[in-house]
Order: sequence, then structure tokens, then C-alpha cells
Amino acid sequence: MSTSAQLRSALADRLAEDGTLTEPEWRSAATAVPRELFTGSYFLPVAGSIPTSYRPVREGDPGWLEGVYSDETLITQLDGRIRPDDVAEDAVTGSPSSSSTLPSLVLRMWQQLGAEAGQRVLEIGTGTGYSTALGVHRLGDANLTSIEYDPMVGSAAATALKAVGFAPRLIIGDGLRGDPDGGQYDRLIATCSVRYIPLPWLHQVRPGGKILATLSGWSYANALALLDVTGPGEATGRFLPGYTSFMIARPHDRPPRPILALLPGEERPSQIDPAKLDNWTGGWVAQLAAPSAERMGAGAEQILWDVSTGSQARTVPNANGGWSVVQRGPVRLWDRVERAVQRWQDAGEPHQEGFGITVSAAGQRVWLGTEDGLGWDLPI
Repeated sequence: MSTSAQLRSALADRLAEDGTLTEPEWRSAATAVPRELFTGSYFLPVAGSIPTSYRPVREGDPGWLEGVYSDETLITQLDGRIRPDDVAEDAVTGSPSSSSTLPSLVLRMWQQLGAEAGQRVLEIGTGTGYSTALGVHRLGDANLTSIEYDPMVGSAAATALKAVGFAPRLIIGDGLRGDPDGGQYDRLIATCSVRYIPLPWLHQVRPGGKILATLSGWSYANALALLDVTGPGEATGRFLPGYTSFMIARPHDRPPRPILALLPGEERPSQIDPAKLDNWTGGWVAQLAAPSAERMGAGAEQILWDVSTGSQARTVPNANGGWSVVQRGPVRLWDRVERAVQRWQDAGEPHQEGFGITVSAAGQRVWLGTEDGLGWDLPI
């Protein structure tokens, strides 16, 4: 049976071979930090279960350590309270609320952030503490502050970090408010997604510093942005290649809503193929156009439901080989989505790296191509 050290080394080798690990300092961190101290137990989804159920995997179970060193996201909490060690039965249902993100993504993001020894970094979302430990290995205890929203998750991370010999500054609180003591940081990295860049971040990262964060929304489409802070409360940046997603920060998640009831409305032909919303960037463009809407369905049968106004839109195939859309409510959701997706198609359907973001006192705007091009305001 392979040891933890052997599995760590093998994982680092694989990530170096596939081009994820390009800097020796981060490869050293990947080799040194024992992930099992941060994910002592975890949930795995049960294949084919509807709704999805999860089985707990604990230390000593067959395949436990090999699973820890797979390049996979490991779910560590359900419904904001259920941990694997709390489950007596073989499987349990629930919504993932905390996880240890796949190592390749964590390490890639640390490298994209460009943090160097001597720089002060603010991490939003301690989670299990594994990402925090990687950062401390590279930057040192004194240069990393990490904020976790969930007290139970934060306490477990603190215990694991202490066990591995690290002592960064840890805070339990709302990371969207930044460091409660303020301060000037050189870098900020977020391991949760947000609907817009929180203003405290823009004032706590010094001009010339960088923010790396995932933009998401109530349709849960994600895009990773790297911003340069240009002044207090101001920044500009670009979205990065790849496919990065995180759980949305709890204060930015959609509010509770009733069970959806599909109601009659006005029907017309759709000018776009609804399946375009299943495309990684296409779905994100739709979310930019209708930021208060939740998206359900797939393929030709999409459903949009505006959380704030109750407006609805739903699409179905029609007899002519095209698609029809039914809309109701004060916001014509499909009209907005249709226009945005058509403009994206006219531009050649670029990936998210073809987009940028500008933050100023006037608001936060995502744009396509150039700063003065087609754009959408984020819902601040």
C-alpha cells in the first residue's frame, strides 16, 4: 500500500507533467502538505442516485487515502451541518456546503495569483484549510490571513493547520467584508464565488495589487477573473482560460423561494437554440443578461425564473424544427438572454477569456472584447 508521502509525490509529478505545476515553490508545497489531515473523511456521490445521495468515506476505509490524493473535489459537509463522521447510515442526501477543491485547481489558482515570498495575502474561504496550508508553505505564517464564514468548518481547519505545524492568522466571519481590522494586502484569493466584487476587497488590496475571484450568480454559471487594483475601490481585469467553479458565498446565494409553478404566458418563436445555455460560456452570458434569474432544465427545454420578480421563461421544441418560448411577468427574461447570446454568437462564441471586467465608482461592468464594447452591469 502506498504511503501518504508517496501519494503526494505522485500527485505532484502528475500535475507537473500535465502542465498544472510550473513553479518549483508550489510543487514543493504540493509534495509537503498532507491533504489527509484536512480531509480526514469525505463524501462521495452514489452513482445513479436521484436525488443525489452521498456515502461517507472515513480513514481506514478501502481506497480512503487513494481518494484523498485523487485530483478530485472532496465534499466535506452537506446542508451546512452534516459531516461524514455524523452519518451512521450507508448514504445520506443533502446539498454540498463545503469541500476540499481538487488540488490541480487550487495550485493553478495560487500560481495565477502571482503571490511571492514577502507579500501579504488575504484568502477568502478557509474551507478545510488545505489551500491555506499550501499558501502558508510558500508565503509563511505571518503573510497569510484566511477568513471562513462557517464556524464549524473554520474550527476544523484551524485544528488541521496546527497539526501540520502552520499558524496563519485565521478569522471566523463574513469574508465578503474583508479583514475586520482593515489593512493593505498585496493579493486576495477567493475560494468561493461571488455575484460581484465586494467593495471592502477593493479597498483592502493596495493599488498595484491583484484580486483572483470567481464570478457566479443565481444560475450558478462561473468565470474566473484576475483583476489589477488601480486605485481605492477601482480595478480592471480579464477572465482566465479554463473552467473554474466554486460554491457561491452564502451571503451572495439566492434567497429562499417557493416551489416553482409553471404558469401560462405569451408565446413566440425563439431566435436562438436554447441548448446554447448548456455551453459553459453561453450559460454565463445568459446569466449576465438576467442576473436575478435561476436557470433550470437543459437542451431545448430551458426554464428561467426570476427570483426577485417571479418572471418566468420556458422553451420547448416546436413542430417546425425550431423552438418556442413562453414568457410572463414584468421582466422578459428570454428577450434579454436572446439578445446577449446573439451578440456573443456574432462575436464568434469566444470563451470567457475574451471578456474583461471594469470596477469603478459607477459600478461593475463585464464587457466583451474591449472595455468600450458590449457589456453588462453586475448586480450590486
